[in-house]
Formats: sequence, C-alpha cells, structure tokens
Amino acid sequence: MTNQAIIIIGASSTIAKAFVREQHKRYPQHLIITISRSDIEDFDEHFKGQHQHIICDNSPWEIARITNELASFIAQAQSITIFNGQLHDANFKPEKRLEDIQSEYLQWLFKVNTITPLLWLKGVGVHLNHHSKCVLTCLSARVASIDDNQLGGWYGYRASKAALNMAVKTVAIELARRAKHCKCVLFHPGTTDTPLSEPFQSNVPEDKLFDPEFVAKQLSNLITQRIADGQIDYIDWQGKTINW
Repeated sequence: MTNQAIIIIGASSTIAKAFVREQHKRYPQHLIITISRSDIEDFDEHFKGQHQHIICDNSPWEIARITNELASFIAQAQSITIFNGQLHDANFKPEKRLEDIQSEYLQWLFKVNTITPLLWLKGVGVHLNHHSKCVLTCLSARVASIDDNQLGGWYGYRASKAALNMAVKTVAIELARRAKHCKCVLFHPGTTDTPLSEPFQSNVPEDKLFDPEFVAKQLSNLITQRIADGQIDYIDWQGKTINW
C-alpha cells in the first residue's frame, strides 16, 4: 500500500464526517486517517479497509506521539485538514456585551480553537519537507476577520479564531522555507446545519444555511485548486478571499 494518505483531525464533527465520506468517494484507493477524541462508528463498512481511526485526547504529548508514529504518512500526505473548534456548550455561550466576558470561557475557546490546532500543526509540520505536496487546512470563520467586524459581540470566539489565523499565517511563512510545495488554507464554511450553529440559525436565510455534504464538496473542490505559492489562502466556501 502506498503511504499517500488523507489525514483528518477533529474528525467527529458533523462537517468532518461529511468530508471523510466525500474524500473516500473521490479517492477510494487512498488511506484515510481520522483522528478525534472519541471513536467514530457511523462510517460505511465497505471502506473500513481504507480507513484508520486514532483516538487522541489532544494533549501535547499524545499529539507528539501520534504524529511521530504517522511520520511517513504525513510526509507524503495529499491533505491534512483540522476541524477542531467550538463556540458554545452547556456552560458557555457567545458574549453579547462586555459584561458577559468570562475568563473560563475565554480559556476554553483559546484552547480548542487556537492552541489545539496549532499543536497539531506543530506535530505534522516537523515531518513535512521539500518532497511533500500537501494542503493543510484549518477551519476558521468570517467573524475572525478584524476588517469585517461590523457587529461586535462574540469576543472570545472572534479573538480565538483571529489568533488561529495569525498562527497559521506564521506557519505558512515557515513552511515556505522548509516545505515549499505545501499550502496553508483557512476555510470559512458558511453557516452550516450543525450543533455549533443550531442556536443561531433562526435569522439565517434558508438559502444561506448549508448542509454538511455541500460544505464537504466545496472544501474538497477548493483543496484540489490550491497552488503552493508560499502564501496562505483565507477563503470562504465559494473560494472568495476574506479580508484579514
């Protein structure tokens, strides 16, 4: 079996699962390696021979161990896509005003939305070289754009995703020196029908609420269109550039 693989991190999310299926349809001979904090049961039986799932608690030492074990696959990966991200849970919801800011919520968001993806990029990045031809994608958000912020609110989510953008921008600069055929992408999926967006869907026009399968197809198309030019692409689901 060739070492060429598609690596999907944070693979238990709704969009990630749709992306796994879409990638398998397009590349049935590739090994798809999925990584998440829990097991994934709801994939078709027929492609399990081309699928390896790894459970990881996202601690720095576990990320380092797993990426070292996958070193040969990472070096020849076609794409590495990081889906980790959170907005709310039973305890926290986005802030509407300054009075809503909580230290615990901020720390949680930065850990999930910024630190964990960056640790994964650290882990995979050390195994990429000038022979690697890989598109590395992180899920960002349009609300991370400082230029586009006209409404305010959502302090923690905006800031943690903007920090992710800066981190991946910095990764792209380094990879241009050490893995010149690799490409970094920040992807805004649009408002997708997932548990993350569910509490905020009431004001979204019907034609602007996307199903995960549509987003997975758009992302798959965009990955194949990327050019390794030493720059980072901050784009939406249409492939349109988002202002920083």
